[in-house]
Amino acid sequence: MEKAQAKLELQPEGEQDPEAEAAARALLTDLYQFTMAVAYWRAGRAREPAEFELFFRRCPFGSSFALAAGLRDCMRFLRTFRLRPADIKYLASVLPPDTDPEFFEYLQGLDCSGVTIRAQPEGSLAFAHVPLLCVSGPLLLVQILETPLLCLINYARWGLRRRTRASLRAGGPGESGRHAAHSRFLASSSLVATNAARLRLIAGPEKRLLEMGLRRAQGPDGGLTASTYSYLGGFDSSSNVLAGQLRGVPVAGTLAHSFVTSFSGSEQPHAPMLAPASGQGLPRDLSTLAKSWLGKVCECLGLRAEETHPGERAAFVAYALAFPKAFQGLLDSYSVMRSGLPNFLAVALALAELGYRAVGVRLDSGDLLQQAWEIRSIFRKCASRFQVPWLEAVSIAVSNNIDEKVLTRLARKDSEVNLIGIGTSVVTCPLQPSLGCVYKLVSVRGQPCRKLTEDSEKQTLPGTKAAFRLYDPEGAPILDLLQLEEEPAPRAGQELRVWPLDVSGGDCRSLTLTPASLEPLLRVYFHLGQVCEPIPSLAESRTLAQKSLGCLSPSHKRLEHPEPYQVALSEKLHALLKGLVQSNQEGP
Repeated sequence: MEKAQAKLELQPEGEQDPEAEAAARALLTDLYQFTMAVAYWRAGRAREPAEFELFFRRCPFGSSFALAAGLRDCMRFLRTFRLRPADIKYLASVLPPDTDPEFFEYLQGLDCSGVTIRAQPEGSLAFAHVPLLCVSGPLLLVQILETPLLCLINYARWGLRRRTRASLRAGGPGESGRHAAHSRFLASSSLVATNAARLRLIAGPEKRLLEMGLRRAQGPDGGLTASTYSYLGGFDSSSNVLAGQLRGVPVAGTLAHSFVTSFSGSEQPHAPMLAPASGQGLPRDLSTLAKSWLGKVCECLGLRAEETHPGERAAFVAYALAFPKAFQGLLDSYSVMRSGLPNFLAVALALAELGYRAVGVRLDSGDLLQQAWEIRSIFRKCASRFQVPWLEAVSIAVSNNIDEKVLTRLARKDSEVNLIGIGTSVVTCPLQPSLGCVYKLVSVRGQPCRKLTEDSEKQTLPGTKAAFRLYDPEGAPILDLLQLEEEPAPRAGQELRVWPLDVSGGDCRSLTLTPASLEPLLRVYFHLGQVCEPIPSLAESRTLAQKSLGCLSPSHKRLEHPEPYQVALSEKLHALLKGLVQSNQEGP
């Protein structure tokens, strides 16, 4: 009875929700969430405590603000999250056939009873890099939650933001905007299919195209539509597991940076032994074997083995142990040429010694075409040096905001790229881009984690955080402050020293200010499987949004060339960020 009442409280007044469960089912996710889940589980790390943050890097439409929305859908999804027998049976059919059957037994009991969500209130102002959601719980589970939560948040906030802009221009929401939105939904299937066909014409017949835009799609229905009709338009596969289950779209996936950065290299392999592919001979310790190959690879490439990141190699070994016949490496978590590539080759050659073949690598930043040329050249060199002919033909996949212009370059005749993953550009049209929320690991086992890619914009802020909004005497917000959760909360009337946000950890001058008032931004809405704070009604959230916008400075609300809103770090968080940057520069 209590569960039924809690579920009813999540429904908007006067509205029915007949498709809630279908729109937010557990398999509404990317395949690589489950491939990583297998590897986490096999490494004995499924229940390690971890925290992810969901945030966006840039405000949409060139503005300086956005509105937080989608929390209600997230709560509904978390409360009902379970893998049904049919879901598990389908996963068993698409994961490699040698996946341990005990993993699927483990999935039967998976739910969100160990998950806690801190979030900004529905309808509040939101700014770049300030978390919209903080998701903590068992590592395997909170990793799986990435794509559905991004899907639920990205489109809900996009819709509110578009309506806000229309309201600011016209003085109210207007009927024409609502009718236009309905028209866009009705036309979405043809739009996505046509867009996919254009991209296929640009790519040519040889390049494989993977649709991977679920997390950027316009809600769950939009995600399923995009995956279905991009396949109709000429794409080869989709990362959308639900599209595979319901529509028969071929599914594919690799792994994420969070999986790689979750390993430090100090972990003891849970089960490091791997039997030869032939079934003949004794099992070997893959971690030890990869380490021995690393020296040979580095000597071949003129590198020093100590330059490579041990945590990255440990992640590759864990993934290879989970998928010895389908091993893939994500190369750009640290440095592609000095760490990612040699670590991949060491593990791939260790697998080769046992009779297995690695299937591919992926790049997600930098000059994709140039890096693919260089990687292919190294593959050929190592294939010849170590007498492994198949190595020179290992597939090179690329992703990272690929649009028509970038795709044209990647499709050149001399390109060494084999597979191109396209997300936002296929599931949305150019005039209606996704907000671009991301979901990044910030803490595991209580220790801060950080993505230290060579692309400074995609670096992340480490540690479990608190966030506060600071106001001037007139009640206008002047700055959002991010600090470590363990730090004492700032106080109104107290002078603060803060550092303007620079995710790369570069030098910047501190600011000193004294807020007239302030408020904490992140509230605990979901704790250990239960909604613990009432979700405001739609009317209440709308009122909050209008009030928040009314307090915002006119210079921040300008639609063209607005003044950027300031986000800053506390002294302790700034010091942690700077220390991690310096540590990385000095080497692992």
